[in-house]
Amino acid sequence: MIDRVGSTCAGRVAAIGAGAALTASLPLTFPADGGPTELDSVVPDNTVSAGLAQVLVTPSNAPVVVALLLAACAFFALHRQWWRAVTMLVVPEVALVVNTWLLKPLWDRQLDDHLAYPSGHTVHMVAVATTFACLVTDLRTRIAVATLTVLALIAITPAMAELGYHRPTDVLGGAAAAASMAIGLCWISDALHARRAA
Repeated sequence: MIDRVGSTCAGRVAAIGAGAALTASLPLTFPADGGPTELDSVVPDNTVSAGLAQVLVTPSNAPVVVALLLAACAFFALHRQWWRAVTMLVVPEVALVVNTWLLKPLWDRQLDDHLAYPSGHTVHMVAVATTFACLVTDLRTRIAVATLTVLALIAITPAMAELGYHRPTDVLGGAAAAASMAIGLCWISDALHARRAA
C-alpha cells in the first residue's frame, strides 16, 4: 500500500514538473518580436481551409467546454460524490484565471491584439478533461478521456493557426500548463478532503 501511494505521488510530481517545464521552456524559443518559431512552422496556417477550421476548433469553444464541465459536475453529483463535483467545478476555472491573469502577462506574447501564450481556450478545454480524468476512478474512462483530448488537440492546432487565434506553440503550452495545474490542484483537493475526513 505504501509503495502504491509513493508511486502515485511520484507520478503526480513527474506530471506536474513535466507540464510546468514545457510551459516555461517554450517561450525560450520565441523570437524577440514574438513571431512564429521553427516548431510553429511544422503546422503552417494554411494546413486546413477556413471553413474546416471553424469546425475543427469547436472542441475548444467556450460554450462546448462549459457544457462538458457542467456535465462532468453532474456526473459526480449524480453519484453523490459532492467533493469531486465541487473540485470538478472549481479546478478548471482556477486554471483559467491563473492563465489569464498570471501566465499570459508573464510571457506577453502578442498576436494581433491579444496575448496568445498560453492559449486560454486550450487551457480551459484541457483543464476540464484532466480534472475529470484525475477524479474518475475507472481506468478505461481515463484512457478514453485522454485519447479524446489528444484527438481534440490535433484538430484544434491547425484550426487555431488558420483562423489566426493562436500559433501551435500557444496550444502546446496551453495543454502543458493546464495539465500541470489541474493535476496539482486535484492533488491539493485530495489532501484537503482526506484531512477533513480524518
